[in-house]
Amino acid sequence: MSDPIPPPESKRRDFRNFFASVRYAVEGFWAAVRHEPSFREDLIFVAILTPFAVILPVNAVSTAVMIASLFLIVIAELLNSAVEWTIDDISLEKRPFAKRAKDMGSAAVFLAYLNCIVVWGVILFSNWHRIATLEFLKWPPPFLP
Repeated sequence: MSDPIPPPESKRRDFRNFFASVRYAVEGFWAAVRHEPSFREDLIFVAILTPFAVILPVNAVSTAVMIASLFLIVIAELLNSAVEWTIDDISLEKRPFAKRAKDMGSAAVFLAYLNCIVVWGVILFSNWHRIATLEFLKWPPPFLP
């Protein structure tokens, strides 16, 4: 009979731990910026489209959903990169399960892009009567005196 496995130590949760977690997250973000061309391309895509989501004449919920669909692409790309780096760190030899895991990560990014296209398409289509007139681009806006 083997000895029972002791329970894992509970992690201490305090402000130092929180700030360390934030520091690790920021380091991960900058590692992705430095080492992942796809991540940089996704950030450019988000940086270009976010101002459009803000200025388009749609309600606040639609704006939030449009921006969230953009950030979902970045999140999926980060997770995909993490999977790919982990698999490559374990072994660079060709293995069918490693390929399958990498392909699934890429599929997640692809689905995030499709989600973004559908969300933006539905919102733009349903608000096209206001967007097509370009009234929202006229200066000064009607709410200014």
